[in-house]
Amino acid sequence: MSEPAPGNPPLRAAIIPVTPLQQNCTLLWCTATMRAAFVDPGGDLPRLRDAVRQTGVTVEKILLTHGHIDHAGSAGIFADELGVPIEGPHQEDRFWIEQLEEAGRDYGVFGQSFEPSRWLGDGAQVTVGDLAFDVRHCPGHTPGHVVFHHPASKLALVGDVLFQGSVGRWDFPRGNLQDLIRSITERLWPMGDDTAFIPGHGQMSTFGHERRTNPLVSDAALAAA
Repeated sequence: MSEPAPGNPPLRAAIIPVTPLQQNCTLLWCTATMRAAFVDPGGDLPRLRDAVRQTGVTVEKILLTHGHIDHAGSAGIFADELGVPIEGPHQEDRFWIEQLEEAGRDYGVFGQSFEPSRWLGDGAQVTVGDLAFDVRHCPGHTPGHVVFHHPASKLALVGDVLFQGSVGRWDFPRGNLQDLIRSITERLWPMGDDTAFIPGHGQMSTFGHERRTNPLVSDAALAAA
């Protein structure tokens, strides 16, 4: 378990890679209230329970960026266990959530379908303790993918939209490269070059670093396209 921003109150975040796909589940918490949310608890629930014990937080909800098995497979069962709601993703990912059991068999990962307590649209907000996160709908990897942004902390949780040095796949059903590029350039870049992001896989980066160096969506790469 790693803590990407240990000196950055009022928000703290711990990244816990889960499932054989090493998906970055994130435990976010408000330091003022010690209320927390898990973002994309795709599996390995014993590890997530350990993170709660280590941090001493009280989990009040689960947030989902999208409906793929490594991000959402265990969300329903964990929400039931904790007695908390699930918020997200956008309702365009309903078809992915309905297929979680089948996808779990395909990938060797536990999957259980569920109905979120709240679907999220562009411009919505979600709260964790005293913290408020802006929601941006960022289709392309999946049609219902959302991103969570905490402007005061200059931190975004982008799921599988953008990675350090790469972008999310767009070859899944209802994925679309042009939608993905628009989501990145029109929804993520305006959050600011100094905004750090936690991706769904791999290491953290900043939007400024990706605009300079990402071979697929840097300013130079898009200008040459």
